[in-house]
Amino acid sequence: MARAGVHVLSTPQERMAEAARQVALVVGASLFVALCARISIPLWFTPVPLTVQNFGVLLVGLLLGSRRGFAAMILYLAEGAMGMPVFSPLGPGGVTQLVGVTGGYLLVYPFVAGLAGFIFERGRKSFARAAIAGLLAETVLFAGGVTWLYVATHSLAKAAYLGLYWFIAAEVLKVMIAAAIATRWGRGSATQQ
Repeated sequence: MARAGVHVLSTPQERMAEAARQVALVVGASLFVALCARISIPLWFTPVPLTVQNFGVLLVGLLLGSRRGFAAMILYLAEGAMGMPVFSPLGPGGVTQLVGVTGGYLLVYPFVAGLAGFIFERGRKSFARAAIAGLLAETVLFAGGVTWLYVATHSLAKAAYLGLYWFIAAEVLKVMIAAAIATRWGRGSATQQ
């Protein structure tokens, strides 16, 4: 017996249309993060800019789920590595940006989106679940970024100063906004089905 709410794609055209829709969602999500990366504010005391990019990564993970969110961020990194202008315009771009001082943040983006999606898709789509998913994903983000900075500076205190302390308030705000949007979007799509 089939579970209620599961639609079986019976024709090859339906399967092809669904595959195209999934690809479009992943590509669109990578482009959304690229647009978010364009909003960057340089901070004179750190090489790490304040950017909306992290918000985009969280929102992609929460809205698309773990698999598609992970895939979208892999695509995003591949686009950047190929030299497409998807990273923050304050950096050098391309592979140089991936191995530069902010590379630790960028390289964990697939895991950030994947973790946020994994937690949010398992259970009731509440604001609390989305906020917890976002906060845990941000922990992964900053663990990657600060670790990368530690390798570059050889000082955990300096790495935390350059890549963590100045960003906490903004990141909490981003998490709360992403959680609110994801919760609202999740409720809206659930009532439409």
